[in-house]
Amino acid sequence: MMMMIMKKLRNPLVYGDEFRCFSSRGFRVLAYSTQTPNDVANTSSTAAGTGTTLYNRLVRYRDPSVILVLDQWVGEGRAIDQEDLHRIIKQLRKFGRYKHALQICRWMNDKPYLDFSHREVSVELDLTSKVYGLKKAEEYFNKIPNTSRVWQVYGALLNCYAKAKSVEKAEATMQKMRELGYSRPLTYNVMMGLYSATEKYDKLDPLMEEMEQKGIHIDKFTYAIRLNAYAKTSEIQKMEKLLLKMEADPDVIMEWNVYTLIANGYLKAGEKEKALVSLKKSEYLIRPSQRKSAYEILITLYASAGRKDEVYRIWNLYKNIGKFYNHGYLCLLSSLAKLDCIEDIEKIYEEWEAQNTYFDFQVPNLLITTYCKKGQLEKAEALIKKLIESGKEPNASTWSRMALGYVKIDGMEKAVEAMRKSILGSFHGWTVDTATLSACLDYLEREGHLDEAEEMIKSLHEKGHLSKGVYMSIVKNLSRKSLVQDLI
Repeated sequence: MMMMIMKKLRNPLVYGDEFRCFSSRGFRVLAYSTQTPNDVANTSSTAAGTGTTLYNRLVRYRDPSVILVLDQWVGEGRAIDQEDLHRIIKQLRKFGRYKHALQICRWMNDKPYLDFSHREVSVELDLTSKVYGLKKAEEYFNKIPNTSRVWQVYGALLNCYAKAKSVEKAEATMQKMRELGYSRPLTYNVMMGLYSATEKYDKLDPLMEEMEQKGIHIDKFTYAIRLNAYAKTSEIQKMEKLLLKMEADPDVIMEWNVYTLIANGYLKAGEKEKALVSLKKSEYLIRPSQRKSAYEILITLYASAGRKDEVYRIWNLYKNIGKFYNHGYLCLLSSLAKLDCIEDIEKIYEEWEAQNTYFDFQVPNLLITTYCKKGQLEKAEALIKKLIESGKEPNASTWSRMALGYVKIDGMEKAVEAMRKSILGSFHGWTVDTATLSACLDYLEREGHLDEAEEMIKSLHEKGHLSKGVYMSIVKNLSRKSLVQDLI
């Protein structure tokens, strides 16, 4: 019956040729396709890949749709294990490949011989929101019969609203869950996380009080959300009081990240000595599998505390873990930048340059930013020249940083050229620094180069960084002051 109900949810106008999915644990079948392996292989030379497992084929696949890979696997007479597909979907979600994960879900649901559970309804609801937006997720939810809307499904909808920061809809869903008797610690944690993200801190304590009154277990996540809110607002006494309560709770196992959260609160309030004590407590609780992420956070916090010696001590522990990549260097370099240790930054950059196996422009860009802040533009220029000579073309962020550096030393001619390169090399999601752009436009106005200013604005529009309305408004104005105001 559930399969028949969910089949009716398909809307071809919304989902096109993709398929819907629900699966259950441990259900294993051997499925056969109407196509032969050769037929499928001839359809796409890249579909099968070289993977010997379905996991390898799907996770490595980069084409817009993974349906062909699944069909070919079945066409080869191979077994489909739904739990394997669950693990693959989980991994794809971890990588942010939500569309592929959703395609696998729908492919599974299109197969009458595959079973599904309410858990899969929740997963698809979440993925629909991520891929198609909140409106489509609501349409999907509204087609689910009331009898099938178990607490996990409502919880998934609540989570969609929380991620979209839609407070009113989340509150309405939360109230509905209360009425249905679906109150769980997770439900309250989602709402508390939403209130914290939207800075509605006054609503946190009433929720915790409600949990206590209803006998709903306050877990480590509940504590962490409230502690973090206290840290953000520098309510140190309340933070300390709640921490003591958490430490005394026999049902809560203290973990390292709680104390880094507390340390961050102390640092924000200017209490460095208390922060250092908390960081030491954090170190004692780090498990081997947690060392990489924990050490990166500790490096950052010790830098915020002004402790260069501790930064290097943790860095040496970090290096002893084993192989690591650019993220660790970025963490150390940004921490040294906080400490204003330019010579140390140059030394670590040289170490990275000698050892890195995967080039990432974020690393040299960080050093370029440091040089620009220091007014050492010649060093920044020399680094860029070296990168270009080695075949590495600077990106939009590189030139944007250089433009800002030139503006600071009143090198406006070079600033304009760097800004022009930044715009030409920009990408989707790149954001122009309006202060730097304004300075460049003001300079071009003073020099009488209005055509160059208009060309710069045109490039911004063509690259998708200005809406048509803003662009048309700008080009109608000859005064740079009016133009700059439109931009801001």
